[in-house]
This record gives sequence, C-alpha cells and structure tokens, in this order.
Amino acid sequence: MTDKQALEKKIIAVLEDNPYCSFGTVEGNQPKVRYMALFHDGLQLHLATSRKTHKVEELQSNPHVFLLAGYDGKWGREVLSIEGTAAVTSDDSLREKVWSKELKRWFSGPDDPDYVILDITPQRIELTSPDMDVQVWER
Repeated sequence: MTDKQALEKKIIAVLEDNPYCSFGTVEGNQPKVRYMALFHDGLQLHLATSRKTHKVEELQSNPHVFLLAGYDGKWGREVLSIEGTAAVTSDDSLREKVWSKELKRWFSGPDDPDYVILDITPQRIELTSPDMDVQVWER
C-alpha cells in the first residue's frame, strides 16, 4: 500500500465516523457556512439539498467549496479540512444511493423533483490528528 492509499484509508475512516459537516460556499465575495449531513463513496462526497436553496444558486456562480468534519466540541479527534468543487446533480442512481429516511423531513422521497445532490470532488484534504500533526492529500 502506498502512502497516499494509506492516507486515503484514514480519511475514509474519519468520514465514516462523521455523518455531519460544516459546508462552505461563496456568495459574491463572502463565505457562507452551514451544517449538513455528509454522505460519501470513498473520497467522493455527497450532500443532499433542495434545488430551491441559496447554496445551489451560489454554486452556479462559484463551484468552489470547503467542508470541515470531525470536530465535536472537544479536542481529541481527527479533523478533515476539505477543499473541492461541487456540481449539482439530480442523477437518479445517486439520489437513490444517498436517500435515507431522515430526508423525509424535507422531501417526499428520492424522486421528489426538488431533491438534488451536491456531488463534491475534493482537490485537497488535510487530516489533522489530535496532536495537531497534519497530513495532506491532493488530487
């Protein structure tokens, strides 16, 4: 196993332990951050949202995003800082894959026309350990 593969394995383990993240977009020249449920397939990240939200509009103007996952209010956990680009998709297979009963709060089902996925491709990921050691993964 290469060093990059070992790091990817660590990053995926942190993603598995963190079903929520802070998700940042840019509106004009100002950052906008909100908490969101985080889904992943390896290092490909997915966020469920409504096509009617401001974040979808923001991504049309600027696809660059930032995610922060891992911090739970106490030090002692690994934290991920993720820079990437996001695409808004209504791909049926991805909507089905990401769908969970928790999303019923906002959508009628995986075929709801307002239900879309933010498909995020990381470009750079920093994994910070509890002792503040930083490892960097780059595409």
